[in-house]
Amino acid sequence: MKVIKLGGSLMTDKTVLKRCLKTIKQRCYEQVVIVPGGGVFAEQVRSIQKQWKFDDRIAHQMALLSMQQMGLLFKSIESSFEMAGSLVEIQQASSNQLLSIWSPDIKQLDNDSVEANWNITSDSLAAWLATQLKATELILIKSANIPMEVDLQKLQELGIIDPSFNELSKNSSYKITVINHHRFNEYSNL
Repeated sequence: MKVIKLGGSLMTDKTVLKRCLKTIKQRCYEQVVIVPGGGVFAEQVRSIQKQWKFDDRIAHQMALLSMQQMGLLFKSIESSFEMAGSLVEIQQASSNQLLSIWSPDIKQLDNDSVEANWNITSDSLAAWLATQLKATELILIKSANIPMEVDLQKLQELGIIDPSFNELSKNSSYKITVINHHRFNEYSNL
């Protein structure tokens, strides 16, 4: 199984997001789950948190809802994709040869003691999910320019991946690929 995280910033360009989803649909011949970023929905949570001063736990839960909203947007573009909230639902969709979009289950993440703050973004949640699913690869598709041949530590320092990603993925058995959306169509390992 592969986990493919589509950055929320990809939604700012309609053609980019549609192209990425179409590429996944046409070229993924094994079990795949898509993890949506929170995009502008998550940025709205950050803004509202500053105004209302609520704690990071509430902000984290609201950001998870942002990922769910983005997942629904993906579903509206590619209606054949299956929405899946839990690990069981993802595995069921996978066993039926359906591509799925993860709609994170807040209670499941709380029960698994996933840290609830802004150090954990959809990047780290994708790493958590890839670990839970025993994925073979985690692909992070970004709008940011990805320097050639840099390691994950440097990507973290550059702010391309979140502060908790390396910790959550350090003992993983899956391959990690961080790629700019322009290069995704050329990526041959789908």
